Amino acid sequence: MFRELAKTCRLTSGSLAIYPSASCRDAWEALDDDWKSGALAQGKSYLNYLYPQLSAADYMDFFFTGNRVRFEDKYFARRRALDALVLAECTADTGEFLNDIINGIFCICEESGWQLPPHNTYIRDTPQLPLPDSQEPVLDLFACESGSILAATGYLLGDKLDGFSPLIQKRIRRELETRIFHPYLERYFWWMGDGKDPLNNWTVWCTQNVLLCAFLTDIDDALRRRILVKACQSVDYYLDEFGEDGCCVEGASYYRHSGLCLFNIIEILNSVTGNHFASLYQEPKIQNIASYIMNVHIQDLYYANFADCSPVAGRCGVREFLFARRTGNENMAAFAAKDFMKGLSETLLLPQENNLYYRLQNAFTIKEIRSCHEALESASPVSYPDIYYPSAGLFIARDDVYFLTVKAGCNGESHGHNDTGSFIVYKNGFPLIIDVGVESYTKKTFSPQRYEIWTMQSAYHNLPTVRGCMQKDGNAYCAADIQTYFDHSRCEIQMDIAPAYPPNSGLNRYIRKAALVKGEGIRLHDSFHLRDNPSDSGSRPDSHVVLSFMTYERPELVQQTDALLFHIGDKGSLRISGGSFLRTETIPITDQRLMTAWKHEIYRILIWAVNEDLDICIC
Repeated sequence: MFRELAKTCRLTSGSLAIYPSASCRDAWEALDDDWKSGALAQGKSYLNYLYPQLSAADYMDFFFTGNRVRFEDKYFARRRALDALVLAECTADTGEFLNDIINGIFCICEESGWQLPPHNTYIRDTPQLPLPDSQEPVLDLFACESGSILAATGYLLGDKLDGFSPLIQKRIRRELETRIFHPYLERYFWWMGDGKDPLNNWTVWCTQNVLLCAFLTDIDDALRRRILVKACQSVDYYLDEFGEDGCCVEGASYYRHSGLCLFNIIEILNSVTGNHFASLYQEPKIQNIASYIMNVHIQDLYYANFADCSPVAGRCGVREFLFARRTGNENMAAFAAKDFMKGLSETLLLPQENNLYYRLQNAFTIKEIRSCHEALESASPVSYPDIYYPSAGLFIARDDVYFLTVKAGCNGESHGHNDTGSFIVYKNGFPLIIDVGVESYTKKTFSPQRYEIWTMQSAYHNLPTVRGCMQKDGNAYCAADIQTYFDHSRCEIQMDIAPAYPPNSGLNRYIRKAALVKGEGIRLHDSFHLRDNPSDSGSRPDSHVVLSFMTYERPELVQQTDALLFHIGDKGSLRISGGSFLRTETIPITDQRLMTAWKHEIYRILIWAVNEDLDICIC
């Protein structure tokens, strides 16, 4: 797809000029007034800023303790400060921010390595080195992004920096040549792709930023051409792993680093080749990738979350809006514009964003979003489809009250959990039966011990534990015999999740059927059959299968005769026939990452399966 277009394209522009540099005063003065005043205020808050020191001990912290947050807090603070100062100077054009900007440029240039400590390795899935080798740069997500920040800074403020000293731009170019261009063209990093090994969001995230480095910096066109051709090859390898349905298996929060980076790659390539790649926006797979984020949206802050995705995946920004516009999806453009405006306090300036180019896109798109939003105020509400994504086994159904999503794929996906067959229910936009998400990343998160972490385990999803066995990780552990049905009154999925369990579970089959009956609620039916096990002799049959239900609000058991009935706070109810109550557990939320989604403790209900058939009603 990309490689074929790369063969026939020619560079029509010496550099990326989608957005004007600071010297184009008319363009900057015409920006949204709220954005300009906010950018100035944010920049002023960083005047005389003391950039955090990054020591060798800070870098080695991850290697010795597994903690990555202490280093990253300082590392990203430097980049966010520089971003804010650059945009303030572009807005004010006074020179008052230049000293702090130059300090930031040199702080980043003088770092021994731009790669994060958890990524400090040359071969995929090998142990990290304790310190960076400044002679052999590693191209990871944030090395590439650091390069793009410096490239964007040089592009936006080149005249001002040269007026101060030509050595500043010279230093930026030298660092980009040494840390980005040469290793990109001369070394192989796994995320570049080889057509064999699996890829993930790294491919387009890194590639986007390498392209920004190349086309925001004054380098030879022959070098740019080599980078463009290699980038297109990587993107094709990445797209080969996507189903035609466009589902992002890593979840909604990773869409921002996956689908939206793909969008920016197309934008960059179009800008420098006279729209030679514009036809890609008409490709069904690209259009499906674009619309994914709207399809998994529940309400307000919440998204359907599986894998390492938080249910609070962030507000939509200008990239979602622009991607929708480019692919002709006005329904999604309306969704993105409304969500952007609803969260304006966090979307206007992107204060937590590290990527300077994203902030620049914001500045020059906000007026268009405002105009679109105003036009939509009296228009019809955004419409959401019921949908099944076969490439990931993701089922989504909704009505005016209920949202049901079921994950029927496998346990070997990138950033995946052992959650095949798990489901999530929201009522009136509020979480009822939940997927917890993932804690802050540590050394253990992406190690052979990953599935020792409780949030990764099937026992902490809405799934059964069978003869003490949880689900296993890997592509071999997946759902079978998946069937779906959609009509105006009922949406349903059925699957056998027995293959997701190890053989010693004794499962012959475990059929889970989940349905949204529109206007009524959620109905589930579980039926299973266990092979005889001599070690079970004399044991209670109801000890073989224990179901977990994760809830956000405290469950109260109000009925045990005929069927179990729980009130889930004051938000809804859970009714189970064929089970016996075991206990309810309270799980405190103390991890910083989980606390962004869950503001108080969560709960796990444990139910013994008395019968081989269970009926579950959620309403």
